[in-house]
Amino acid sequence: MLRAGLGRRSRLCGGGLWRSPRPAAASGSASLRCPSALSGATASPRNGGGARGEGAPPAGASNVKPLDAVKILDLTRVLAGPFATMILGDLGAEVIKVERPGAGDDTRAWGPPFAGTESVYFLSVNRNKKSIAINMKDSKGAKLIRELAAVSDVFVENYVPGKLAEMGLGYEDIKKIAPHIVYCSITGYGQTGPMVQRGGYDSIAAAVSGLMHITGHEDGEPVRPGVAMTDLATGLYTYGAIMAGLLQRHKTGKGLHIDCNLLSSQVACLTHVAANYLNCKIEAKRWGTAHGSIVPYQAFKTKDGYIVVGAGNDQQFVTVCKILNLPEVSKDSRYKTNTLRVQNRKELIDILSTRFSEKATIEWLQLFEGSGVPYGPINNMQQVFSDPQDQVSDTVNLLCHIRNHLRLLDSIQWRY
Repeated sequence: MLRAGLGRRSRLCGGGLWRSPRPAAASGSASLRCPSALSGATASPRNGGGARGEGAPPAGASNVKPLDAVKILDLTRVLAGPFATMILGDLGAEVIKVERPGAGDDTRAWGPPFAGTESVYFLSVNRNKKSIAINMKDSKGAKLIRELAAVSDVFVENYVPGKLAEMGLGYEDIKKIAPHIVYCSITGYGQTGPMVQRGGYDSIAAAVSGLMHITGHEDGEPVRPGVAMTDLATGLYTYGAIMAGLLQRHKTGKGLHIDCNLLSSQVACLTHVAANYLNCKIEAKRWGTAHGSIVPYQAFKTKDGYIVVGAGNDQQFVTVCKILNLPEVSKDSRYKTNTLRVQNRKELIDILSTRFSEKATIEWLQLFEGSGVPYGPINNMQQVFSDPQDQVSDTVNLLCHIRNHLRLLDSIQWRY
């Protein structure tokens, strides 16, 4: 069984290793606190309670979650690590977030916007966590981290390789006192290589990995995706790796060291683009909203907005032509197969674009409804969160916060 040791030792903000909330002490001490931004947050009824600390639930409890009684010591900051540990917390793990005395996680200062005095960015990836402030450079602070690690199941950090080892908190150090630990390191470029000492930043990794090279208008400049996809992808890989690590430990009884990094995660996400180059030496390019291997599969400008339509096979293309009242196009020998449509992309897209521009988006949405062809509008945020499908799917949940009522995205977008 997975360890539940931390629950046997003490509870956050209630004695034992932790103290009552108080201001962070001056540098050089090991101060502890429970910032309200985290300790007051609880999840929606569908996701169960928020931060815990009670150990395993009673036998036969109907609200048992997959990671109940699993303890996570979270030394990560900014996005990739906090995103991963938030998902683990949403699945029931007790997550203890370690922050710098005084300032805390860098993202606490990222804004506007703020919910009251707290950064919405920070709150968006740090729910279902408890927080303490520890000066790890102080010997007492480092000792406290080791004590916490000894009674935790998972240790997650995103420091430059070697930094924690200098404080006696590297994997080999923690392994000696916690051989059961699943120790996960998140870095920019891994544990070895010429770039190992560089800090990891989403935009830089997106550039180095080739993501920016393939993102943007076909004739335009490289573009950074609208959200930090490299950080988020790394967070998802980290979450999956930790879950696999816990399963591995369950089988072997031994802990392990997991190495996740931004560059490798984003390169792995290149999928078919990378395969095209590795197998066929085809250099990638930017396609805007279009697809290099499927036509039509892109956004089309309508009279008042945009609609995205994708014909993934020849029958869907015939259906698209029928909806657009272009039967002659579906019969044209130049467009009979997807391969031919890719070869004659420009001529075909010009024809389709002209027709799409003749009607409003809502008219096209109504015509495509029930057709079996993938389609959808390009929504702004107001439209996204007023969409009936999002409301039915519980994509957004109201969370109770010690100061505010917050509406945050639910990271658990599946059911169990």
